[in-house]
Amino acid sequence: MQRATKQRQAIAQAIGQAARPLLPQEILTDAQAAVPHLNLATVYRNLNLLVEEKRVTPVHIPGQATRFEISGHHHHHFHCKACDRVFDIHACSNAISKLAPKDFQVEDHEVILYGRCPSCTPSSHRT
Repeated sequence: MQRATKQRQAIAQAIGQAARPLLPQEILTDAQAAVPHLNLATVYRNLNLLVEEKRVTPVHIPGQATRFEISGHHHHHFHCKACDRVFDIHACSNAISKLAPKDFQVEDHEVILYGRCPSCTPSSHRT
């Protein structure tokens, strides 16, 4: 286990305080409040260490840069196509394995929903 540096603590705190997975640039911006001279190379280096330690999980959205979130329970994601932010979905259908062809065994899955978040949805289109 690596020693906890001020930079690594600021990076982990930025990710932990976010209500959604963050891009490295977003992590840098948030962590610079605690460590003003932090740079993007240091963020990437520490993200790799935090992933190795299983404290942080990469979130892969096809065609997008990898985002990062605090490791935790199984969940899925919603990608807002307007603002490009990604949000956690804290639900998973137990019926998802029934979507596989007959006699196939599902071992893992990832679901990504695409659309617009409330901030990007005009009020006239809300139900």
